[in-house]
Amino acid sequence: MLLLNQLPEHRTSLDPVDADTLGIPLAREVERFLKYREDHQETPLHSLPSVATEFNLGAVYIKDEGLRLGLGSFKALGGSYAVIRLVLEEATKQFGRHVDVVELQTLAVRAVAHGLTVCCATDGNHGRSVAMGAQLVGAKCVIFVHSGVSEGRIAAIAHYGAEMIRVDGNYDDSVHEAARVAEQQGWVTVSDTSWPGYERIPGFVMQGYTALLSEALRQMPEPPTHVFIQAGVGGIAATVAGHLSLVFGEQRPFVTVVDPSKAACLFESARAGRAVKVDHGEPTVMAMLECYEPSLVAWRILSRAADAFMTVEDEDAIEAMKRLASPRRGDPAIISGESGGVGLAALLNVAANKELRERIGLGAESRIFLINTEGATDAELYEKIIGATPDEVSSRNEA
Repeated sequence: MLLLNQLPEHRTSLDPVDADTLGIPLAREVERFLKYREDHQETPLHSLPSVATEFNLGAVYIKDEGLRLGLGSFKALGGSYAVIRLVLEEATKQFGRHVDVVELQTLAVRAVAHGLTVCCATDGNHGRSVAMGAQLVGAKCVIFVHSGVSEGRIAAIAHYGAEMIRVDGNYDDSVHEAARVAEQQGWVTVSDTSWPGYERIPGFVMQGYTALLSEALRQMPEPPTHVFIQAGVGGIAATVAGHLSLVFGEQRPFVTVVDPSKAACLFESARAGRAVKVDHGEPTVMAMLECYEPSLVAWRILSRAADAFMTVEDEDAIEAMKRLASPRRGDPAIISGESGGVGLAALLNVAANKELRERIGLGAESRIFLINTEGATDAELYEKIIGATPDEVSSRNEA
């Protein structure tokens, strides 16, 4: 299903706070911070010429965040960046002077970090990023995971030294439990979703994501005309839509936000005209997107800057994973997790449908931007779905 954004605030200016958070000056600051990360490299932007040819499109580009900071997900940019910002702010407060990222590994700043405990709830990727950031700066870390998080993803988070706490229920239940315990214990919640009275730190998380857009815009020969971006609570989608609206203004690309049909909180919010929580039902294979309540900050941005909302089915996501794993007519083999190729799944659905193409202005001159938001963050599950290991898929580029 595809729904055009007909909300009264559509294409109005972002809230000043959101415009500051996602604007060009702070996006440049995020990239400056990344220069102090030993494992930082720009992730590649790939062209998918077979998709462009098959569906009569000008070009299709996909940014491969499966290679980001050794974490396997775009979320490596958000949670860890927020942890670093919070440690530097606390050090600035304690020292009575501005403390910059160049001092992050000094004994004095690490002593400040050691006195902090950060926590969050996660489906997997955000928790790994927060845990990685905590390990990097020397802070303590507690991560809450719900019953649907696989053992492989839990082990990947624990690898960074985090204490793991299991919570009965779904992702939203784990978010509420993490916030409750953090308040009791005096911990700092580093969430990628927001709620009334809690917006600033999720803003830092979203700000971190702007780095992938800064890179992509440098890597593309021309700006995109259309973007298909997957969403859970909405953080990455809002970052993409919001930042591009600030960079390009009235010339910004047409942004379609994509939900799993079984957890379509943003699609249903667009239909209702306000942020709504949807009922929890059968789990979706798109585990990193299985969220039932949107982030309020993300919704505030998307109601203005997103142009359409749509849903895809589990089989669409799996088909996109398989297509990315199998090179054809000039395409590279790309390792994409269950949630990673959802933007491509949406594009394939729309591009094959004449009515939907016309509704969003998709044509022979269109330049499409997609993000592979994650690699094989659960290698066993990936092999079960694809029928090949990540290493075997990677080797297809060498064949």
